Amino acid sequence: MSKHMIETEHKKQKPIKIVETVLRDAHQSLMATRMTTEQMLPVIDLMDQVGYHAVECWGGATFDTALRFLKEDPWVRLRKLRGGFKKTKLQMLLRGQNLLGYNHYADDVVEYFIQKSVANGIDIVRTMDCLNDIRNLNTAVQAVKKEKGHALVALVYTLGDAYTLDYWRDTAKRIEDMGADSLGIKDMAGLLTPYRAEELVHALKDATTLPLAMHTHYTAGVASMTYLKAVEAGCDSIDCAISPLAMGTSQPATEVMAETFRETIYDPLLNQEKLSEIADYFIGIREEALKSGLLDPKMLGVNIKTLQYQIPGGMLSNMVAQLKEAGQENKYREVLEEIPRVRKDFGEPPLVTPSSQIVGTQAVLNVISKERYKMIINESKRLLLGEFGQTVKSASPEIKKLVIGEQEPITCRPADLIEPQLERFEKECAPWKQQDEDVLTYAMFPAVAKEYFQYREAQQTQIDLTIADTEHGSYPV
Repeated sequence: MSKHMIETEHKKQKPIKIVETVLRDAHQSLMATRMTTEQMLPVIDLMDQVGYHAVECWGGATFDTALRFLKEDPWVRLRKLRGGFKKTKLQMLLRGQNLLGYNHYADDVVEYFIQKSVANGIDIVRTMDCLNDIRNLNTAVQAVKKEKGHALVALVYTLGDAYTLDYWRDTAKRIEDMGADSLGIKDMAGLLTPYRAEELVHALKDATTLPLAMHTHYTAGVASMTYLKAVEAGCDSIDCAISPLAMGTSQPATEVMAETFRETIYDPLLNQEKLSEIADYFIGIREEALKSGLLDPKMLGVNIKTLQYQIPGGMLSNMVAQLKEAGQENKYREVLEEIPRVRKDFGEPPLVTPSSQIVGTQAVLNVISKERYKMIINESKRLLLGEFGQTVKSASPEIKKLVIGEQEPITCRPADLIEPQLERFEKECAPWKQQDEDVLTYAMFPAVAKEYFQYREAQQTQIDLTIADTEHGSYPV
């Protein structure tokens, strides 16, 4: 290539695409996913005018939390957000064959869930598997493509001897062969340092022709620099959060990254005035969350030991809440130190839902009970039995024997052992079903869904009674 061609290539405009996470991962990481739909709706018209590539607003832990704690229908939230965002793509996070629950589902449930997600307004489905077992991704990817959605498949980034550049290249190539529309790096614990990011982006760009998205967290304090090097290496999009709910265990600040690339070939051309107005709005939500204790100041700092413990932001905030609830806050440091030991025992899985909850909960029990594996959760057994997929490394033989005894782990795709489930869920959900999507809500969390459906029915009855009283003149004016 001539010097002139190189210079021309170098000067070619390549605006970085920015995905805003404030309506999903930012509050999941900082506020245990407690932002309500009512808090979101007033600002979405402004957000629609900024020029974001997409807004990630659904999936992850939002589904469970909406039902369990906020008494909201997540499908109604999605429809309201879709109604407000006229120009901006909506993105969700999906956990492959786990969907948004904590178990694997049969293929018929996965296909129906994705059909309804796209029908209700999702454009981009960011799909990942907690073990990077791509057998657990294929059904979801094919379903997204069938519904004409965009299938973004994310590699769950982690550290360990097995996670070499060759491993990442090979997995990325298999994802491209599967038919994904784009590739992602999901660095849920903020482990990816700037020069490692540059190296990884180059490796993935060499291995595939797919557009590359990067997602990280600020937990270790290096995320903004990581994005800078990743973008210079050829990354196509980055996930950011508006500044009041950025940094700490959340993402780098949207305004900071937009300003970093301003007047360069990577300039995302976002409307900074609109970003400032959006930030002003979320300052109120942040202050309210700090005042109520929902936002723990611990989540806002930098902890370089993240590189040692490998704990993602959402896991960290939930772990703090768990320890508070058990009256064991003084065990925080001990649990942090126990987590990498449990992870090693279990075959070094990446720590992301549901493997993060399994490893985290087992670590908490190991510390609280004062004897390792004295108390063993059922999910730990299932992980070691291969029911979530295959770990990159083998689990510790001693711990395996202690946890599962003489049981033989499975070697096939876990979902191959699951009979079709949709018909059964339809029958079980029938007494409460008011919309098609209720069946999927029930499939994800049967007990929580049933409680929510009963709450919804009681609310509707109360509204009917109020209307009747008003019509009969007995309601106070």
